[in-house]
Amino acid sequence: MSTPELDTRFTERVVARAVQNVREGGKPFACLIVRDGKVLVEAANQVAQSGDLTSHAEITAIRLAAEMGVTDLTGLDVYVTAYPCPMCLGALYYAQPDRVVFAASRDQESEHYEDGNRLMTLDTFYGEYTKPAHERSLPAEQVATEDPTLPFRQWASLHSD
Repeated sequence: MSTPELDTRFTERVVARAVQNVREGGKPFACLIVRDGKVLVEAANQVAQSGDLTSHAEITAIRLAAEMGVTDLTGLDVYVTAYPCPMCLGALYYAQPDRVVFAASRDQESEHYEDGNRLMTLDTFYGEYTKPAHERSLPAEQVATEDPTLPFRQWASLHSD
């Protein structure tokens, strides 16, 4: 695990990268993936530039790492501008870094920035996940189909020992 001095250096770098992204017309978010005290991946939020609503800094960084053949972030640290949104937090749980280091808390971020839509705000987004599916802002319904578990059984049969 990195030392506090490295935390400050990488935290300052991720904030500077987010500021650069704002100057370039992007949103105020960046992400670094760090291995053994060295930046392996540096990415900024690309939503405004690409129109891809999933191209948050963390997702972009994870994708860049995958292009380098790094598909498991075990042993690596992730530095971000602000505490991750639920989408990015979920992606980070799948990627499994040793830790996530963030510069701004959600409260600090929300003093100056709001990123929501008709279904959620930063304040309500986390709570959406704890609600039963039928109570969420985004309606979700299961529809009957002849064999909904077929793809999963197929996968299991191909991957069983």
